[in-house]
Amino acid sequence: MNRQVTSSFLERVSPLAKLLVAIVWLLGSTLTLDPLPPSLLAVVAVAATLLLGGASPGRLARLLAVAVPPIVGVVLANVLFSRSNIDPAAIEVARLGPLRLTAEALDAGIGVGARMAAIVSAGAAFLLTTDTTRFVDALVQQARLPARFAYGANAAYQAVPNLGRDLGTLRAARRVRGLRMWHPRLLVGLLVRAIRHADQLALAMDARGFGAGPRSTYRPMPLTWRDPLVIVLGAAVLVLALWAGGTLAP
Repeated sequence: MNRQVTSSFLERVSPLAKLLVAIVWLLGSTLTLDPLPPSLLAVVAVAATLLLGGASPGRLARLLAVAVPPIVGVVLANVLFSRSNIDPAAIEVARLGPLRLTAEALDAGIGVGARMAAIVSAGAAFLLTTDTTRFVDALVQQARLPARFAYGANAAYQAVPNLGRDLGTLRAARRVRGLRMWHPRLLVGLLVRAIRHADQLALAMDARGFGAGPRSTYRPMPLTWRDPLVIVLGAAVLVLALWAGGTLAP
């Protein structure tokens, strides 16, 4: 997620505005069991990511594909193990041996899957159109989050790949010594490396005066006309989706 910001519309929108829209959509999806509203939200999120966010279709497809198995698993679990399947008054649509499948169970399972798809799509839109550093800058300048905590968390997040390289180094060292490449002692070595990285990070932040008082801003992030526009449009899309699904009275 840490990459150079391009000139697409969504990438110039405040990360907090996009995050607010995603949270509002998440809360709005819980207001209905109908699969139509969250399905519409998922389509809008994907379209906005491609058309307004400038994201690569291949990258978006790979990101969404990761969520397909969990969504399918949750849908199947809700369909197969729903209480409606043992309700004599429920409408039976199929039988799998002794297992009875009902329309109510299918509706509930598809509704849960649609809500998960909407959440994943909104999250993918935020991830592919938001630079990590810009997100932290917005948290500090707009949400007034303490700079020491926000930039420390960002640096820790960006240090995660270092643990993968450290693990490769430790495994190579064990191979040279003729030992098994996988052993519980590797966790001890990783813990030592993580502590050293944290110590170096703390020294670097102290050397740059984090937490010592007011600081100047290297990358100012003022609110622009795009931010309220995205929030209003996001809320309007949610209202229209709920209205289309019959949740809101016309």
